[in-house]
Amino acid sequence: MIVTASDASRTAEILSRPVALNGLTVPNRIVMAPMTRMFSPDGVPGDDVRSYYARRAAAGVGLIITEGTYVGHESAGQSDRVPRFHGEEQLAGWAKVAEDVHAAGGTIMPQLWHIGMVRNQGDAPYPDAPAVGPSGIRLDGTEGIGKAMTQGDLDDVIGAFAEAAADAERIGFDGVELHGAHGYLLDQFLWARTNRRNDGYGGDTAARTRFAAEVVAAVRAAVSPGFPVLFRYSQWKQEAYHARLAETPQELEAILAPLAAAGVDAFHASTRRYWLPEFDGSDLNLAGWTKKLTGKPTITVGSVGLDGDFLRAFTGEGAELGSIDNLLDRLEREEFDLVAVGRALLQDPEWASKLLAGRIDELKPYDAAALKTLR
Repeated sequence: MIVTASDASRTAEILSRPVALNGLTVPNRIVMAPMTRMFSPDGVPGDDVRSYYARRAAAGVGLIITEGTYVGHESAGQSDRVPRFHGEEQLAGWAKVAEDVHAAGGTIMPQLWHIGMVRNQGDAPYPDAPAVGPSGIRLDGTEGIGKAMTQGDLDDVIGAFAEAAADAERIGFDGVELHGAHGYLLDQFLWARTNRRNDGYGGDTAARTRFAAEVVAAVRAAVSPGFPVLFRYSQWKQEAYHARLAETPQELEAILAPLAAAGVDAFHASTRRYWLPEFDGSDLNLAGWTKKLTGKPTITVGSVGLDGDFLRAFTGEGAELGSIDNLLDRLEREEFDLVAVGRALLQDPEWASKLLAGRIDELKPYDAAALKTLR
């Protein structure tokens, strides 16, 4: 994304507009995207994690969505350095994170996560817990290394998400985001390749959406009416970049409508390149289609703040990103409502304030070394 001096005032004016997500007013349109950092030993976010998030809030990020946090289920995640959103010490650490972000002028939501059949690297807090999923099938089609979830398993996971959401509100967070993207558990139910169940949770699109909708409904019931519930979803998966949940807008609506009816207040539509159209015959991206189909606010994401050199070096793909005008034009015509930024904010905690203040000459290109530390 190239920003020129002539764009600076328009950029600041449009991105500085507040937006409402249910009972929350986000002070501007810039969102910090959730990014796994693995800096929380024993699942506890410490002082470095507090500073990491608060620094970005102080520098103008309107809404912070934390890295994925494991809900309280034994198979939710494998790494002992990924933060958990359950346990007295873990929640006490998160309460301090929320307090510091608020003191810095920002808003914050935890991303609640169950990885399902995806297995992370690292020490397992529950080494004997099997990987679980809708059918015990990994994203690559491998069978026999996990188990298909029973009704008891489904009920336990639904309860774990609801409890985590209630805890988030209790300790001072501004909302929650449910991780239903990238091939993790909720997405494994949505995707026909990993969901081969023959009960009420598998089969056609409506049945495959049932589990995610039940999670949303339980979360909605566990929190107050004005507390925002976001749902992140994607077509692509971690091990299948070209996967698609929906080939047409009609197929996408069949997935999103039950989630919206269950209580989703806003959707976070994850794409790898925000400027690409989602379906033939329209320039709308995935977030744009999501808003059109559901009427709910949406967050767009995908290589915002990165440049063509990064994309070629990191992914082997070239890209003509053009100026920020494309992004601003879409915001002005209300194709989507907020813009999530990932790696650019890892590189430069002051990325948002520089953009909003017109200090575009100070923006730093992304360097993968930023992944190695909490800045």
